[in-house]
Amino acid sequence: MKRLLVVCMLLVFHQVSQAQIFGKDPILNLQNEDKQFLNWGYYLGFNQYDFQFEYENDIGQDVLVNTTFGFNVGLIGEMRIMEFLDLRFEPGLLYTQRDLGFPGFTSEQEAIREVRSTYIRFPLLLKVSTRRYNNVKPFLIGGGYVAINLGANEDSLEDNSSGQFRMVQNVYGYELGFGIDIYTEYFKFTPSIRGVFALNDELVRDEDPNSPWTGNIAAMRTRGIFINFTFE
Repeated sequence: MKRLLVVCMLLVFHQVSQAQIFGKDPILNLQNEDKQFLNWGYYLGFNQYDFQFEYENDIGQDVLVNTTFGFNVGLIGEMRIMEFLDLRFEPGLLYTQRDLGFPGFTSEQEAIREVRSTYIRFPLLLKVSTRRYNNVKPFLIGGGYVAINLGANEDSLEDNSSGQFRMVQNVYGYELGFGIDIYTEYFKFTPSIRGVFALNDELVRDEDPNSPWTGNIAAMRTRGIFINFTFE
């Protein structure tokens, strides 16, 4: 994963140099790129997902979350609304893993739950851009999304007493971020950073209302960070 991050950073620096951003009189690349009514592209990226917990009672023992890096891949459809405003649809596939540590157990088998999630996401976003400067254009982006968690196990008849952690399948929320369009000779390259926040409670509780795993949890919501690299 570290090697992949290094490769991505080198790719960013390479595209920046290709775009001739810092020259005195740079050649303007793709001058008509943003004048089209519809644009298409794809993205690749990384994510780090976490959980935000709310508790019924403050007993001083929180669920611990160990996060890992996952990956994102998807398509882009962009519709030009006006000069500095675009509507974007970014359906994609996302994989992530979070390891949960529940307090009060002496056995690792009972205390640890691996939560592996594969999401199919459907974000609808507004992109607000500044005026283009040479071959770069910063922007802010935000909007809502719905997602399907293919690894939710929502309908499983087993719960944590059998080692099965369950979540709801359908998730909705919002994301906010910023990035910069870099116009190279042949395509537009865009690195961006997004914050992702679920709105609905994703936890499916155990059959036992006093379950040591879910009994004290009032709500569990996803939050995360994306680093995306877009090619249009």
